Amino acid sequence: MRFTDDQRRALAPILDGYIPRSDDGTLPAAGELGLAADVDDALARDRDARAHVVRALAQLDALAERRGAARFTALDPAAQQEAMQQLACTEDAFPPALMLYTFGCYYKHPRVLAHYGFEARAPHPAGYDVPPTDFAPLLAPVRARGPIWRRC
Repeated sequence: MRFTDDQRRALAPILDGYIPRSDDGTLPAAGELGLAADVDDALARDRDARAHVVRALAQLDALAERRGAARFTALDPAAQQEAMQQLACTEDAFPPALMLYTFGCYYKHPRVLAHYGFEARAPHPAGYDVPPTDFAPLLAPVRARGPIWRRC
């Protein structure tokens, strides 16, 4: 089951809290980057975490209703922050797995990869050029020691 559009919009400020915009503004926050859909895909493989996130989002809506709004996404950003902080102090807080999925999705996003100088592609099958390494200095003490096993 997929998140609704409203759940994805509600997830954006939570993701922004995990990965905020860079100080110089060159990298967007995770929610700004639109990672809610990617996180949704990742959570499809983790039913327990997904169910916990859905419960947390429902609790955010309940907190918004107590503030007179129809849902969490109807709150202004300051009220959203307050509701998220209030939720974080309860047993319905977002699971730690959500943060892990957020980081995983963020650092594979093409815009983030390009920012760090990586091509926005899978590492295989093309691979990456790796400069040759001279292992001789590392292996010299091992070779100098000679065999340390018993011949059979």
